[in-house]
Amino acid sequence: MFMINGEKPEKSKKKASKSDSDDSEPDSKTGKTKKKANANPASMFQASTDKEKDKDKEKDKDKDKDKDKDKDKDKKGKKKGSSKAEESEEEDSEVTQKKKKGKGKKGKKEERPPSPIIEFDSLEQFVLQPASQGVTVKCRVTRDKRGMDRGLYPTYYLHLDNEKKVFLLAGRKRKKSTTSNYLISIDPTDLSRGGENFVGKLRSNLMGTKFTVYDNALHPDRALPDMSNARQELAAIIYETNVLGMKGPRRMTVIIPGMNEDCERVPIRPRSENDGLLIRFQNRHMENLIELRNKTPVWNEETASHVLNFAGRVTQASIKNFQIIHSQDQDYIVMQFGRVADDAFTLDYNYPLCAVQAFAIALSSFDGKIACE
Repeated sequence: MFMINGEKPEKSKKKASKSDSDDSEPDSKTGKTKKKANANPASMFQASTDKEKDKDKEKDKDKDKDKDKDKDKDKKGKKKGSSKAEESEEEDSEVTQKKKKGKGKKGKKEERPPSPIIEFDSLEQFVLQPASQGVTVKCRVTRDKRGMDRGLYPTYYLHLDNEKKVFLLAGRKRKKSTTSNYLISIDPTDLSRGGENFVGKLRSNLMGTKFTVYDNALHPDRALPDMSNARQELAAIIYETNVLGMKGPRRMTVIIPGMNEDCERVPIRPRSENDGLLIRFQNRHMENLIELRNKTPVWNEETASHVLNFAGRVTQASIKNFQIIHSQDQDYIVMQFGRVADDAFTLDYNYPLCAVQAFAIALSSFDGKIACE
C-alpha cells in the first residue's frame, strides 16, 4: 500500500549483521504484524480538530457494515476455524525458512534501492514541505570530521540517495553554546545564523535528552503582535533517560504538528517556551499535535541482538539505528535512519515529515546523551 513503484521490501533475503551490544540491525518481521490493517496516512496525521468532522461520517458507514457482517457470521464460522489453522501453519513455516536462510553462506552484497526521481524548483521550499503521500524520500547523511575542530564539531550533509546525489541540507553544532545547538542550512558552505541560507535549527536541553526543531522565522520577542512572522516549532524529540544504566536500544518520542484537511502542516507558533511542543506534550495538551515513537526492536536469539527490518537500507549495527512509527499503524515507517559505513548513514522519510524535520531528528541522535546511555 505504501511501497514505491510497486516494489515491496525483500523480507527473506536480507541478512542480519551481528550487533556490538544491544544494537538495532536489519531483520525480518514476524507474521503477527501482517494481520494489522494499515491506517490511511492522511487521516492518521490529521489534526485533532479536523478528525472529529470525519468521525461522524465514518460511524454511519461502519454501522451499515456491521449489520451485513452479523448476517454472515454463522455461515462463515466453520470456514474461519479451518482457514486460521492453515494461516498459522504457513506463518510458522515462513519464519523457520527465514532462519534457515540466515545460517547459509553470505550472499552477494545487495545495492540499496535508490530514491525515486524527485524534482523541485526551490530547494528552500522543498526541504520545508511535507513529503508527497505514497513517496518515500530516500537520502544519505554523511559526517565530515576533517579539519582542526571537526572532531568535536563535525559537519553533516544530507543528499538524495540516487545517481545525481542532489544536495539538500547541511548541519553543524554551534560553538560556545550553553546547550547543543545545530544550525541547518541549504548551502554547505554557509552555516552562519545570519546567513540567507539558514532554514532551521535544533536546540537541546542541558541534559541532551530533549530537543526542539525550529524553522528560520523570527524569535517571538521580535515578531509582530499577531505572531504571523514568528518562528514555528517543527518537532520535539524526547529521549527516555536511562536512570538504571541498563544497556539496550534507545527509546524516543517525536512530537510533530498535525496536518489539516489540505495535508498542510498546522503552524505551531508559541509565544514563549512555556507554550512549546515539549510543554504541551508534558501537560498532555495534544490538540493539533501528533505523537510518534521509535519502533521497538525485537530480540533475536540467533544473533543475540536487537533487530529491525530496514528492507536493505541499513547494513551495519549501531545504537543510532531507529525507525519512527505511529501507534495506529506500526507497518507505516514515517522515518528510518541507520548506519551503512563509519561516517555514512541512510535516512528515509515519508509523509507527513519534511526534510528539515527528518534531518534534525537524525542530528539529535548524533548528539552525546550521557543520561540515555
